[in-house]
Amino acid sequence: MRKLIASLALGLAAFGILGVAHAQDAAASAAAVASAVEAVAASAPDAAAPVAAEAAPAAAPAAAPTPNKGDTAWMMVSTLLVILMVVPGLALFYGGLVRSKNMLSVLMQVMVTFSLIVVLWFIYGYSLAFTEGNAYIGGLDRLFMKGVWDNVAGTFANAATFSKGVVIPEIVFASFQATFAGITCALIVGAFAERIKFSAVLLFMVLWFTFSYIPMAHMVWFWMGPDAYSSPEVAEAMTAKAGLIWQHGALDFAGGTVVHINAAVAGLVGAYMVGKRVGYGKEAFTPHSLTLTMVGASLLWVGWFGFNAGSALEANGFAALAFVNTLAATAAAVLGWILGEALLKGKASMLGAASGAVAGLVAITPAAGNVGIGGALIIGLLAGLICLWGVTGLKKLLGADDSLDVFGVHGVGGILGALLTGVFNSPNLGGPSLVSDWTTVAMVTPEAYSIAGQVWIQAKGVLITIAWSGVVSLIAYKIVDVVIGLRVPEEEEREGLDITSHGETAYHK
Repeated sequence: MRKLIASLALGLAAFGILGVAHAQDAAASAAAVASAVEAVAASAPDAAAPVAAEAAPAAAPAAAPTPNKGDTAWMMVSTLLVILMVVPGLALFYGGLVRSKNMLSVLMQVMVTFSLIVVLWFIYGYSLAFTEGNAYIGGLDRLFMKGVWDNVAGTFANAATFSKGVVIPEIVFASFQATFAGITCALIVGAFAERIKFSAVLLFMVLWFTFSYIPMAHMVWFWMGPDAYSSPEVAEAMTAKAGLIWQHGALDFAGGTVVHINAAVAGLVGAYMVGKRVGYGKEAFTPHSLTLTMVGASLLWVGWFGFNAGSALEANGFAALAFVNTLAATAAAVLGWILGEALLKGKASMLGAASGAVAGLVAITPAAGNVGIGGALIIGLLAGLICLWGVTGLKKLLGADDSLDVFGVHGVGGILGALLTGVFNSPNLGGPSLVSDWTTVAMVTPEAYSIAGQVWIQAKGVLITIAWSGVVSLIAYKIVDVVIGLRVPEEEEREGLDITSHGETAYHK
């Protein structure tokens, strides 16, 4: 069994580690060729006036685009906001939900996981996710972030945005994406909280980040950039170099598949693999501080504006659309959740309001810049109601001890948001009608947009994410279990992980 697991892991490691050219380099090459052609044409002598033509100097090549200070500043602020989402936001949200004897263990797992993944991102994660390779994974062109500084030109390398001729510094884009990788892995912590070994968490995160997060980020978000689409003749070839799910035409503005569904499936598999907490179903597992959970949820809401609006990569109208949709959908989800609670239980709770906010944030993530405000309100309202079912009815059906309802909120909300993106992206429903065929890099008319067609494309992306994360997670947990074991001994679990794993306590009597 150990040999089989090791073989599978090595196979995943070797899978697709090809390609050495960065997407931005390809776009820059295309621009350079175009400039050269223009220069040759400009310098050719005029038959009617040969003497004057010979005397005229050759036209200077077009200058390479330079980053706009406003876009750069916005992306740096967005990166800071996503960090705020994780530490302290997610850490406090999760920490308040567990019992007091496990408070610090959750804070540690979130903060150290985030830190670990950020380091790995700059070593190899960014390169494998956002350079050209194949449809599943990138190459090693940016290993250890080499090449982000051009010693010859004395300038920083630029990364493409979604507009032709508009760029931001690549180090800013890489930093922004580092925070996405970090929070995705940290989300998983909530599913197996209160009974897993700290060392097991870290080893699992290394494996899962490498073989699930990185390929999913590449499949969904990697493309050659708008400047590479210099003519209709090259469009098909450029699209063929993009990630698999991007090639399908799936819309995921800020991570419904890459972040939420991906992490939720890993969390659900972990809940099964680690097993139920001691006393689950017999003892009360009430949150020890809903005050801290409320603070954490509020910080998540604030930070999520950077998460969603920052994913526009520019300070433009799409960033503004994602900003207002994040506000509207979250507010609607809070109302939807507490309405459902009032109907089911007769009372609306603070925990429900905080959970509803997170459900709305999750559901609007893939749709943030892809739907109109009316669509965002509907997505948020439905997320509040359906995720409430996810943490009650669905959780009972699944039978897993998903401690902090990672799958019920992030999985259900992510799937809902991804599918409804295909619906409310329609111009007939107030959406911007981004095309599903990226070979044209444009929008389509109301008559040409197919809701059914786009929803099917979205569904394929969801199914691929579930399958990929599920398989990788299962293998990764098995490896960790064989190497160091997943779970703490029962007596340590009963005493609490704060003392037994970290030698300290959150509260002193």
